[in-house]
Amino acid sequence: MISIAPSLLSADMARLAEAVMMVENVADYIHCDVMDGHFVPNLTFGAPIVSAVKRVSALPLDVHLMIESPGRWIDDYLDGGLGKKDYLTFHVEAEPDPSGVIERIRAAGVRPGIAVKPGTLFEAFEDYIGSVDQVLIMTVEPGFGGQEFMRDNLLKVRKVRDLFPDVVIGIDGGIDVSTAPEAVRAGADLLTAGSAVFGCDGNKGIPGDLTRTFPGVHRLDCALSFRKRASLFRSNQVNALPA
Repeated sequence: MISIAPSLLSADMARLAEAVMMVENVADYIHCDVMDGHFVPNLTFGAPIVSAVKRVSALPLDVHLMIESPGRWIDDYLDGGLGKKDYLTFHVEAEPDPSGVIERIRAAGVRPGIAVKPGTLFEAFEDYIGSVDQVLIMTVEPGFGGQEFMRDNLLKVRKVRDLFPDVVIGIDGGIDVSTAPEAVRAGADLLTAGSAVFGCDGNKGIPGDLTRTFPGVHRLDCALSFRKRASLFRSNQVNALPA
């Protein structure tokens, strides 16, 4: 089963509630990119905004913490309304005690996940995979949306899938109608897409592949177009998608 998680990083930050409602019939999760300006150079939002999104979303959240020492801050997110269908994912590179953080997340009734940067070797996070519900493989450097897809990280996806067939593999970075089939073939089953869903607004200037496939789309049309492709992702009919 292939799931879609539109990333609010590419949405209009002044209209997040509208963005969430726009994709509720498109998506399976809402992806929240939390950045602290230290672990990654960008700064987005924190626990209060995630809690607010949780209140307005009919979908479960996929919360991606790109922050230093996430173990210091996870209680703010766990206390903000996350539940048994939500993911709380942190970077193993940023945490001195990944196992302890994983245990705390699970004990709170939330689904734990680990995320890894493109340059992180499989051996650096292999020991934690068996204790989490999701492994999030970054296919861009974390910190900014709209980057190009780093295909060499699909080898990491394949290795995780081969050795851990039951874990959810998320993929984040550069996912659109052309790269999603590659990710699915490699073994990913939770696709985070930001610019491909929200980036069709002419003011943003990031039309991506969707506008070439569906000329003249607006933001809502963009999301609906992505839903058509998502139905193919979910059925694993990836050969029917454009190369």
